[in-house]
Amino acid sequence: MTIASIGKPAPDFEADSTIGRISLGQCRGRAVVLYFYPKDNTPGCTVEGQNFRDLHEQFLASGCVVIGVSRDSLKSHENFCAKHTLPFPLIADADETVCNLYGVIKQKNMYGKQVRGIERSTFLIDAYGVLVQEWRGIRVPGHAREVLQAARSIG
Repeated sequence: MTIASIGKPAPDFEADSTIGRISLGQCRGRAVVLYFYPKDNTPGCTVEGQNFRDLHEQFLASGCVVIGVSRDSLKSHENFCAKHTLPFPLIADADETVCNLYGVIKQKNMYGKQVRGIERSTFLIDAYGVLVQEWRGIRVPGHAREVLQAARSIG
């Protein structure tokens, strides 16, 4: 299995999402922001989704699509999208296939216990399918705007 690395073709995938089956290959010709987050309807993940939502038109104007990924179910994603009016697809990666391609599953401390979970990460893929930038272990405030600036620079 190939893990994502900058300057190389981003690992392709096909997965269920809130808009049906999608693949990275379907996005060829447009840049892609692929953001991984731990869990629907948690405070940080909600703010992150809202931040990408609020900048969504600007991402589209720069020729870029946004796709969110977590291990939550499709039903959870559909509710999350409806509740927060998220205009982009969310991938339900319950079996961690996409997460493993991008190396985002990590051991984390949660209330003093070790748990496996998604490390909040974002990947910027250019219109040719090449991974051009990644952010790992990010903090939510200002992140979506930083990603938008990077997306504009490759457009």
